[in-house]
Amino acid sequence: MRRLFHVLVLLGSLLLLHACASTMRSKNWESALGPVPHSKISPEDLQQKLKITQAFIPSGRYGRISNRPMVPQYITIHSTQNYTGDAFAHAKALRNGALRGGVIGYLCWHFTVQDNAVVQHIPTSERGEHADFNGPGNRYSIGIEMCEHKRNDLARTIDRTAMLAASLMYHHHIPISHVVPHYHWPRKGYNPPNKNCPHFLLEDGKPGRTWAWFLSRVQAHYKRIEQQAPAARPDNSNLANAPGLPGAPPLPGPVFASYVARKED
Repeated sequence: MRRLFHVLVLLGSLLLLHACASTMRSKNWESALGPVPHSKISPEDLQQKLKITQAFIPSGRYGRISNRPMVPQYITIHSTQNYTGDAFAHAKALRNGALRGGVIGYLCWHFTVQDNAVVQHIPTSERGEHADFNGPGNRYSIGIEMCEHKRNDLARTIDRTAMLAASLMYHHHIPISHVVPHYHWPRKGYNPPNKNCPHFLLEDGKPGRTWAWFLSRVQAHYKRIEQQAPAARPDNSNLANAPGLPGAPPLPGPVFASYVARKED
């Protein structure tokens, strides 16, 4: 009985330390970034702040080998777990067909984010291969990868990702409840089916306090846009629980093919 008591005390201490560590992690990021400003910002100005480079995979090749249209209903957040490649290196790999996998034999996603830039790989009107093979994560979500290479400022990468997600929410009428981690989409045939991704925003491989902190920054950036341009937004209150599964009504929204600050040749 005494041994059981000591085990329970130890487990409790470990859980407390883990919770403190996750809280400290987000507090450190918040301290480095500062709070999201309350000032209004136009959708166009936010796009300029994101510094997006368009480096599309060639149409008809690799991750765009076939025409697979999509009306996005979710935004899926990933981390690269690649400690040597920046956003532009990932763009080059995707454009050369170097990343194999998925239903069509090649991986692809929509955006890669680092501390000072965003690179777009495919239009948001096209399906990617980044989440759950032939599941709803690929069929209905915009994939965003966050870089982890050396010398990359992770806090600023996270905040730039939050800004990008907020902008995509605005333009594609996607509710905050549909901004999800890769973990959200189970992968058939994998054990465990739910991937620990993005690992630095999860606790024990699951969404917790750190993920909630990230969503709070997404929502704060989104509110800045909505304050500036509320008339441009239709009422989407009925979309809060939209399933985003086969048979669900498509959500309206522009194609982000023109969502660009500069173009890479």
